Amino acid sequence: MGKLFLIPTPIGNLADFTFRAVDILKEVDAVLAEDTRTSSILLKHYHIEKPLSAFHQHNEHRITDGLVQRIKAGESMALLTDAGTPGVSDPGFLLVRACIQEEISIECLPGATAFVPALVNSGIPMNSFVFEGFLPHKKGRNKRLLKLRQEERTLIFYESPQRLVKTLAQFIDTFGSNRACCVSRELTKIHEENKRGSLQEVHDYFTAKKVKGEIVIIVEGKN
Repeated sequence: MGKLFLIPTPIGNLADFTFRAVDILKEVDAVLAEDTRTSSILLKHYHIEKPLSAFHQHNEHRITDGLVQRIKAGESMALLTDAGTPGVSDPGFLLVRACIQEEISIECLPGATAFVPALVNSGIPMNSFVFEGFLPHKKGRNKRLLKLRQEERTLIFYESPQRLVKTLAQFIDTFGSNRACCVSRELTKIHEENKRGSLQEVHDYFTAKKVKGEIVIIVEGKN
């Protein structure tokens, strides 16, 4: 029987990839990639030549069973997402669950996850926190926010740059304008930015500028 490797990929700076990840990618039989174009850049950078197959939210339900059968037949596979650790707001959970059900060995390497550096450098308490990832865009969004209004632990969200200002405005309506907040974007890249302040201050700051890059929002819990 083969094995499934979950390989965290850099969230921005390609130099953040680990020696162990490179070694495993050179040894596996096949690589599954959320976006083969993105992963091919990473593999080329580290001189790795392996067959790449697409594995993303639009095809994972359809192809997971076939991949499990291939691993059971002896193939070893590595799963990569565009950035960060597979399964954390990215494809991976369905394949991991299916492999567990078939008693296939799974190994997840430690590595990049965007919310960890964002939380650590936010200046907001990190002894206890809640990771929410991406909130629902429509159905269930307001209900989820209202439920989080009484949460005393630090709150962590992912958001797209296009929706950032709107989301911050919703946070002000739900949590109040004075909650401490930090928005991190372009983490590990040349133009990394960590904007700290109250929700109102951070909202006003990003309202006045064009926002680019992947976004992590850290919000103080209820005092």
